[in-house]
Amino acid sequence: MNFLSHYYFDRYNPNSYEVLGSILPDLLKNADKTSNIFPEKNEDKFTQPHEIAILKGWKKHLKVDKLFHNATFFLEHQHQLKLRIKDLLENTPIKPFFAGHIAIELILDHLLLKHQKIDATKLYKHLDNVSKHHLTAFLNLNNVKEQEKFFIFFEMFKKEQYLKSYEDVANISYALKRIFMRIWPNPLTTKQEDTLTQILIDYIFDIEEKFIIIFEQIERQLLND
Repeated sequence: MNFLSHYYFDRYNPNSYEVLGSILPDLLKNADKTSNIFPEKNEDKFTQPHEIAILKGWKKHLKVDKLFHNATFFLEHQHQLKLRIKDLLENTPIKPFFAGHIAIELILDHLLLKHQKIDATKLYKHLDNVSKHHLTAFLNLNNVKEQEKFFIFFEMFKKEQYLKSYEDVANISYALKRIFMRIWPNPLTTKQEDTLTQILIDYIFDIEEKFIIIFEQIERQLLND
């Protein structure tokens, strides 16, 4: 799941450090794709309230991703999107399976905003509430390198608030293209990007009335654990 979909499960959580923890794995990966830490394997390291709260959010992120990626909803829709996108990607280096996987996650973020299931402004307020000193301490405990690179990205992430733009479907296809460009240079033409946008619009129409089911399912599973 993407940032906003993870936030859905903490939309009523008043603890900004837990909210941060719930999206921190993706923040680190976006800042540096080589980032690879496992705080959940070293829980004894974390003794301060803010450290424990970030770790709690981190573990929730891992749990939500596991539930989502094993859910019938995800398996079905990433496959269906792969089939719809396959011909468009035929003469590109982009793998249809990868495209389908990322596309369904971005679509879910879009639908949460469109149907006002979350308030992205509140997510950014939580991030602004987090002390850089406390976050640095957590990263130090995990031996995170290139922290300057991370904080440059983190400050830009908070300032630009680009997640709000996902309410426009065209920005979903643009975000998808940007993800592709991290791996392959110039993978799509403008015409292909326009076609991709239309494919996403059509798919959103197909699942719009039932998308919330996957969130309700995961929420029930989290409550039962």
